[in-house]
Amino acid sequence: MISATFRPIVLLAEELAPSVVAALGDDLEVREVDGTDRPALLAALADAAAVVVRSATQIDEEALAAAPKLQVVARAGIGLDNVDVAAATARGVLVVNAPLSNVVSAAEQAVTLLLATARHTAAASSALKAGRWERSRWTGVEVADKTVGVVGLGRIGVLFAQRMAAFGTRLLAYDPYVQPARAAQLGVTLVDLDELLRESDFISIHLPKTPETTGLIGARELALCKPEVRIINAARGGLVDEQALADALREGRVAGAGLDVFVTEPCTDSPLFGFDNVVVTPHLGASTVEAQDKAGIAVARSVRLALQGDFVPDAVNVSGGGVVVEEVRPYLPLVEGLGRVFTALAQGPVRSLVVEVRGEVTAHGVQVLQLAALKGVFTGAVEEQVTFVNAPALAAERGLEVQLMTDPVSPDHRSLVTLRGTRADGSPVSVSGTLTGPRQLERLTEIDGFDIELVPREHLLLLRYADRPGVVGTVGAMLGEADVNIAGAQVARAIQGGPALMALTIDSAAPPELLDRIAEAIGADAVCAVDLTA
Repeated sequence: MISATFRPIVLLAEELAPSVVAALGDDLEVREVDGTDRPALLAALADAAAVVVRSATQIDEEALAAAPKLQVVARAGIGLDNVDVAAATARGVLVVNAPLSNVVSAAEQAVTLLLATARHTAAASSALKAGRWERSRWTGVEVADKTVGVVGLGRIGVLFAQRMAAFGTRLLAYDPYVQPARAAQLGVTLVDLDELLRESDFISIHLPKTPETTGLIGARELALCKPEVRIINAARGGLVDEQALADALREGRVAGAGLDVFVTEPCTDSPLFGFDNVVVTPHLGASTVEAQDKAGIAVARSVRLALQGDFVPDAVNVSGGGVVVEEVRPYLPLVEGLGRVFTALAQGPVRSLVVEVRGEVTAHGVQVLQLAALKGVFTGAVEEQVTFVNAPALAAERGLEVQLMTDPVSPDHRSLVTLRGTRADGSPVSVSGTLTGPRQLERLTEIDGFDIELVPREHLLLLRYADRPGVVGTVGAMLGEADVNIAGAQVARAIQGGPALMALTIDSAAPPELLDRIAEAIGADAVCAVDLTA
């Protein structure tokens, strides 16, 4: 939680738009440093809770070691080549990026390169600027009625395909992870890679760089293409074998190419630069005002979420992380609260924790709920700050066995989450909760085997005692005398005169000495207070 009196320091290591600073908010202290000035960077990191970088600043093991207070590294862009994600994860530091910030700009760059290649725009411009009016030399081709092959039908590939459809093209795509029905919705025909290569007049590549995709378009693949084909790569350097492409261009087996990315960058010397029918740009796919603005604002929001202790959808080093669907997101604070109640009930270390998720919510990915539970379990129970990154490591260090169980059937609720565990003495501990109604309000439904129905507030007080008349009045009177107001209350029991549980939500924390007096007055065998605001 960001404190009103203490402002965490956010270090901007590279120039970012004013809108980024505005998105960070006034409750964070923003400092700037030249991230390429290594000594200055290391010194500035000493007090930083977050650091925001682009591509020039290296956040490696040395930088992380210099930042003992660091909670989050934010890359205002997509690539993370300059961030040691593994080292950050080992230190419990969240790493975030802006994976959707440049998708439109990247798609438009591919379209730009395709059109410029089709019409010899760059070469004709250079000739005219050099004083040569050469209309006949730079005769191009129309895009209309041509076949465009899209290699990779992810977000950028889809945007590119949608834009090319407006030119009246026939669209083919190769992507083994896309279903034909989805492609058909987009007006794209799925084919294998060889068929795409043989039939396309233009080929645009939109894939991540992995061991499987590196060199995907090489000499063999280029030999399958039409001589009039034009190759576009605005994705990642190395997806196209640059030497093989240069050989094919030299031999007239490829009509042109448009390249925004290269195997080695910066790239200022390449055999591809000698061809008039090749258009090259220095990795400008994300270089628009809008993309930079989107990236900066996206990571600023992620920084705020991280410093508040909330789940960050764009975290790249959270187990079970990634995009959390809207159906699951409301359960994160509920389950974190259940974790805090669980720890309070256990009143000491536990040997195991099972996170049971039942009902409709299990139709979605719920791995993140295990992280939320662990975050709640350890928050306030350990000295270090607990995050979605280091919570699993804290469990492993303490020998806590953690298991996630799901069941699509929930007999009494549309969805239900239960945390079950075993105390050191072998006795069980459990707490359950759900979300109800159109506003998805949180409800506690079970505590240590007692069925309840209570809205969790900031302060929760749990009392276990032997059922008998007068206990509720005694507790209410003692809280009233101490000026502690009761917001909600429920008593649960299995049988008359047997064990009972009183669950109270109160408007302010009850002092420990008051709890001791209440426990003595009612003969409680267990009293625990849970602060759900910490």
